[in-house]
Amino acid sequence: MPAKLQVEKYRLALARLVTRGGPINLDSVAREAGSGAGSIKRSRKDYADLIKEIDAASVEPVNFEDAGRTEPSQDLKKEVKRLSALLDESLERELNLLEEVYTLREENRELRVGRPLIVVPPSARSTLPSFGQPS
Repeated sequence: MPAKLQVEKYRLALARLVTRGGPINLDSVAREAGSGAGSIKRSRKDYADLIKEIDAASVEPVNFEDAGRTEPSQDLKKEVKRLSALLDESLERELNLLEEVYTLREENRELRVGRPLIVVPPSARSTLPSFGQPS
């Protein structure tokens, strides 16, 4: 593809990245244009003006209010708060379940104390009488 057409393709990709608010660097512009990450090289003379435009766009602060979006840190803070609440709910649920397991084990122990459990070793089982089964 001729260099002029390629540069125009990269300029359109740069414009899309600027309006979308994504990270702007040589690799991101190249990928947005459908080329490989390292296809825009500073050593190529035909790309000098394009590289200046990309460099200028990469240092411009993004005004999120103009773009109609909230600041990323606010979104992240909301997500952290939401996930923290979910974690707290999960931990509370786990504690309740552990308490229930403890209570059931205690109840089970109490029942076993009331009725002693007789454990018959396998070697002694053959000497026990069989009820209802022919010998």
